[in-house]
Amino acid sequence: MPVIISGGASGIGEGMVRAFAAQGSKVGFVDISGEAGDKLAAELSAAGGTVSFTRCDVTDIAAYQAAIKGFEAAHGPTLALVNNAANDHRHDIAEVSPEDWDKRIAVNLKHAFFAAQAVAPGMVAANRGSIINFGSVSWMTLSAQLTVYTAAKAAMHGMSRSMAKEYGQHGVRVNTLVPGWIMTERQLSLWATPEAMASLDQQQALKGRLYPEDIARMVLFLAADDSKMISAQDFIVDGGWAHG
Repeated sequence: MPVIISGGASGIGEGMVRAFAAQGSKVGFVDISGEAGDKLAAELSAAGGTVSFTRCDVTDIAAYQAAIKGFEAAHGPTLALVNNAANDHRHDIAEVSPEDWDKRIAVNLKHAFFAAQAVAPGMVAANRGSIINFGSVSWMTLSAQLTVYTAAKAAMHGMSRSMAKEYGQHGVRVNTLVPGWIMTERQLSLWATPEAMASLDQQQALKGRLYPEDIARMVLFLAADDSKMISAQDFIVDGGWAHG
């Protein structure tokens, strides 16, 4: 099955690239980090996988859609699109300019719409396909210093539902996957302080930490025929976090 993943060179994205490659999918992924992307693609290809990488800034819509066309030329029409790329850089409301707003919306929302637009014709022609848009629990947990990010992530839910209705008549499913706090290298290095972890332990129903592979398992399900009658839904994978 041809799959495209944005932001696939590290963190949650890398976990999904590895999971799809392991099950034999034809994987195309983009990331702004060329070195990490090349290294991952080379590793998985050497192990027998069909994995292609294109360095791309997803906020450059023309370049991103061109990358998608390249993957489809190599692997065939996309049957699963995973809109994962995002940037949760902290920001103070008072310091956000109109230009900052546009940049944050571009990296956290806009590219997902235009990636779906690019792959939809192939899915419609095949009368099947799955688009998985990434949301976030951050807007549910009243997170501060993330206002533009949470606005974009909350918007993913509405976008997914409208897309699900529009494409559903052609057998294409659209759902939103909503991760909790995933222990990626970035999160561990920047924000996973002992105090933050203690607070999470108090709020999370399940003991333990969430990792990229936990998200990858849900994405594999949503991409597969196992979920062929599921669309316009939100899937929260957060260990049972008590949302505000």
